[in-house]
Amino acid sequence: MAVLSLTRAEAEERARLLTIQRYDVAVDLTDLPTGTRVVCTSTIAFSCHQPGATTFADCVAEIESAVLNGVALPAAVDGRIALTGLAADNVLEVTTVIADSTAAQGLRKAVDPADGRVYFWTDFPPDVTRYVWACFDQPDLKAPHAFTVTAPADWLVLTNSGDPRIETVAGGRRWAFPPTAPLSTYNLAINAGPYYELRREGAGHDLGLFARQSLAPILDRDADELFTLTTQGHEFFAEVFGMAFPQRKYDQVFAPEFAGAMENYGCVTWMDWFLRRSTPTKAEWDLFSRYLLHELAHMWFGNIVTMRWWDDLWLNEAFAEFASNWAAVRVTSYSDAWAAHLAGEKLKAYLVDQGPTTHPIRQPVDNVAEGAATFDAITYPKGASVLQQLMTYVGETPFSKGLTKYFAKHAWSNATLEDLIAAIAGETDRDLHRWSAGWLDQSGTDRLTLEQDDTGWTLVAEGPNGEPRPQVLAIGAYRRRSRDVGGVNAASVRSDAAPASVAPTTAVPASTITPADAAAGGEARASAALERIALVEVEVSGRRTRVELPAGADLYLVNDDDLTFASTRPDMKTRDSFFADAAGLPTPLARAVAIATAWDMLITGEATAAEAVRCLTGVVAVETSESLVEPHLNRAVDAALLWSSDVARGELAAEVAASCRTLSANPRLRKVALRGFARTAADLDSVGWLQTEAGDDADLQWRALVRKAQLNADTTAEVNALLAKDQDPESWVSELTVRAAKPEQGEKQAVWERLVNEQDVPLGSLHQVTAAFWSPGQDELLKPFVAKFLQLVPEISKWGQMAATTYTRTLIPVFGVDTDFAAKIQALAADAEPVVRANLLEKTDLITRMLRARA
Repeated sequence: MAVLSLTRAEAEERARLLTIQRYDVAVDLTDLPTGTRVVCTSTIAFSCHQPGATTFADCVAEIESAVLNGVALPAAVDGRIALTGLAADNVLEVTTVIADSTAAQGLRKAVDPADGRVYFWTDFPPDVTRYVWACFDQPDLKAPHAFTVTAPADWLVLTNSGDPRIETVAGGRRWAFPPTAPLSTYNLAINAGPYYELRREGAGHDLGLFARQSLAPILDRDADELFTLTTQGHEFFAEVFGMAFPQRKYDQVFAPEFAGAMENYGCVTWMDWFLRRSTPTKAEWDLFSRYLLHELAHMWFGNIVTMRWWDDLWLNEAFAEFASNWAAVRVTSYSDAWAAHLAGEKLKAYLVDQGPTTHPIRQPVDNVAEGAATFDAITYPKGASVLQQLMTYVGETPFSKGLTKYFAKHAWSNATLEDLIAAIAGETDRDLHRWSAGWLDQSGTDRLTLEQDDTGWTLVAEGPNGEPRPQVLAIGAYRRRSRDVGGVNAASVRSDAAPASVAPTTAVPASTITPADAAAGGEARASAALERIALVEVEVSGRRTRVELPAGADLYLVNDDDLTFASTRPDMKTRDSFFADAAGLPTPLARAVAIATAWDMLITGEATAAEAVRCLTGVVAVETSESLVEPHLNRAVDAALLWSSDVARGELAAEVAASCRTLSANPRLRKVALRGFARTAADLDSVGWLQTEAGDDADLQWRALVRKAQLNADTTAEVNALLAKDQDPESWVSELTVRAAKPEQGEKQAVWERLVNEQDVPLGSLHQVTAAFWSPGQDELLKPFVAKFLQLVPEISKWGQMAATTYTRTLIPVFGVDTDFAAKIQALAADAEPVVRANLLEKTDLITRMLRARA
């Protein structure tokens, strides 16, 4: 059956015609312990403002029966049930059957390999609810939903509302839930199975955590932190949004075989990859804290107030991303959240925004399939960064007051960009229409460069189309602590002081960092290097803005404090020393800003992989924030392995390995350092050292075996021994990763068939396997699989939205490609579904940049 994607014009017409009173959805899961069949009956009460009119309901699932106002309906065509001769008040009842719930869109039966227990979940990204039950699948037809779920007797059932009425029936128990608040069809969830449950009171809410039984010890390990973060998030958002989450129950379910996370109202679903089998590092907790707060922020941005159409998707995702960092810095222990955001997600956004798939944060969306393709680094991290700039531009207090008015006015309904801008504009004298036009309706990245002449300093700003966007940023001036500025101790110079003249000095290279400094966490080295003598706020007024800065400082940092979204460059006089001086900056955020500049120079061909590696390892050696060491170190490994030439790769990998080995002396960073060493160990003796250091840490032992396999050593006996010892239910994925890394044609072929034909690797773990598959130094061996990938591209679109997205992004080759690869991908992308096309072009742009750097 051909399936049509809802167009904006169709959605507007249907919203004009209909009001949905409520949904009653009955779901039968009793076949799942031994079978795969799920039966759903969706009963929709709705009114028509033009009696006699014609419209359609959305339904792609197999229909067993469809009845409108007591009259049987013909079969659906192209995923649509025709509704003709509508009355003023109508009832549509449709029963659907999903015969194989292990391979369907929108829901999943998952079997835990550890104990054979069965779990069930739903997941409704755009256009997907209709694959499970009949509905009006568009965001602005919100309505209460009452679920009745019949499930096996030993199962728990969770959905958006709490306090179900439970009764015993033939085949199990029936759970009847009260109606939800008015919700869009993509905000809904059913999670069911023999879950392990923990509950706690927090911020006036009844908070629940759920995981499969085999992961109960891990949920117990992480529960205190998860409950603490959830409580802190509820309290913060209630304050700054002027509205507490209006439902007492708030559950979070860690589900097997789930991909990513989904912000279902009152019942967030997570892939249980987030329950890390090895004790999480600080950076992993930092990242998860922001994910957790992101999904919680969606209760307001997306659920309580929903975008009217998918062109305002950013109202959901960018705001949730921004709010998660805002909350993390303000009320949690992860106070380096904005710096971590820069070190990770924001750098991805800079890359994408300068590539072929860039688009305005807000853009026209003609149909839902196009909207699904905008869940990307522009919508998420760039959008979040732009909103941080907006808060800087208007001030935090006016910004928060505007949000309070926005929620008070639009709760339980739909809103647009204009509604949000109007609410914030009412609290400030700033011209937000000009701001909105520059930041939200224009694609591309501004470039900021500092220039000096005989009369002083000028900030040169170039926008994608010439004129830069309206923005406020800061420029920091730094000098070495041992020096005075103009005869005055630089510590006494304030940001508003008159410029002072200093004599130039030679930069201190990062190589002077000692092992003792690294073992101490870098505090001694960082405190002895650079200090900020001035921080000047700059409001960009055009292409050239005069800036009052102290003359002769050792380093000038454009976009200090990371207040805007822009590509920055050092002035030409300090360009070469800039990479070494980054390690001397006094704060994690300042160092992250410097790294962002260095990395942007690498991806645009203005710096070498060697310069990037030495900048990153220098910073890692002194970094005081545990939240940042791991992303910086991962980026150093990537620069050495993915961006360097074949000739330079070994030397740069050895530099990173040496840095990791030194860093491993710090107990707080030991695991992070050994993970980096596992990717860069030069020989089997080095891997042997790593295995000794890893001890009983199964995660590190698996990483060591992956490296051993890449070095073409026999790992069979060690793999079997570790499989028998490892308690992780997905340890078989780790074993597959070792096989994927081997430079053997037969193993590559077997792993490829497992990935492509069986498709049983959890989507959350796919990157782990494919990263090992496309190992550096195996180009000749990998060339046949490049051809296989190209042959596979037309099929990927048929695998469903989440699978297609994940496979496109992770299975695409990074080694073994030739100079014609990009052209071949572009030709294939032209005929692909929008979400596949966007991911193909984005990843191919990245690979093209890597090839250029390697050359």
